[in-house]
Amino acid sequence: MAIEDLWRSRHVEQPSGLTEPATPDPKSFTYSLVVPVFNSEGVVGSTVDRIVEVFEGAGLRYQLVLVNDGSRDRSWEVIAAKARANPHVVALNLLQNYGQHQANLAGFREATGDFVITLDDDMQNPPDQALVLIDEAMKGWDVVFGRFERKQAAGYRRLGTQAISMINRRVFGQPPELTVSNFRILRRGVVDRICASRTAHPYITGQALMYSSSRTDVLVRHEPRPVGSSNYSLARILRLVLTILFSYSSWPLRAAALTGFGIAFLSFLLGVFYLVRSFFVDTNVEGWTTIIVLLAMFNGIIIALLSMLGEYVVRTLNAVSAQDVYHVRERVGA
Repeated sequence: MAIEDLWRSRHVEQPSGLTEPATPDPKSFTYSLVVPVFNSEGVVGSTVDRIVEVFEGAGLRYQLVLVNDGSRDRSWEVIAAKARANPHVVALNLLQNYGQHQANLAGFREATGDFVITLDDDMQNPPDQALVLIDEAMKGWDVVFGRFERKQAAGYRRLGTQAISMINRRVFGQPPELTVSNFRILRRGVVDRICASRTAHPYITGQALMYSSSRTDVLVRHEPRPVGSSNYSLARILRLVLTILFSYSSWPLRAAALTGFGIAFLSFLLGVFYLVRSFFVDTNVEGWTTIIVLLAMFNGIIIALLSMLGEYVVRTLNAVSAQDVYHVRERVGA
């Protein structure tokens, strides 16, 4: 039975003739947890053990998908051993490091649950807080994001989060009161739409906003990383910002087009100025006014035309983007 059908079947008829939805039992559904893994040899094993402990203790049916995103340490050996020992665990080894969002997409395509939960591999998203997300999702939301009480991260990461939130509001229509994060639960239909989308640069948070009709956030804990330091550097944050801007928004190109038209207009005014000036002021260089006028006019026109052509090129690239944004080298699990 589809999730939507199960929700409809749990409406309780009231004496007034109105229906009031009853909260579904979380045990009626299955859950896939997707964990991108990158250079987390020292902590990912504990993360897996804690996830298994929480979900089995709660009596929930689960699938754990671990995606090794080109780790340079022994992370793959650790998660492969976990997959061999537990039939609920699947481990994917990507050919190289593609990025967190590509790793999440690989996990989404492997996931079979009615709901999919994404969380980090470093225990900063406590697995027991996934139950908080599930309880909120039972109210009928398409997507529920974890809103951290206090994010345990460096200052530049908090600034990066704020910058990305500003872009999300402009590009994906993120409501101002909504807080997004990589700790989230998505309904099956949203995951299917993300998996079917054609883009060479997946951005799971933005796509979750695009392909859902109802989303909210809920307060969860965020804990310090017990081992090592975060793999999310300033360079990775900047690369993510550029990916969002140039893959999902035509705003940079439109800004360039406006700049081009502005320069063309100013060039035209400059040409008119020198043309009028030539009638009143003699120049010692014969033909100088003509050259300046022509250069100003044609350079402005060229800039404007290049900006418009860029708009069409990007739209064409988006339409023919390749679907293979990652490659799986090895898979271990049932």
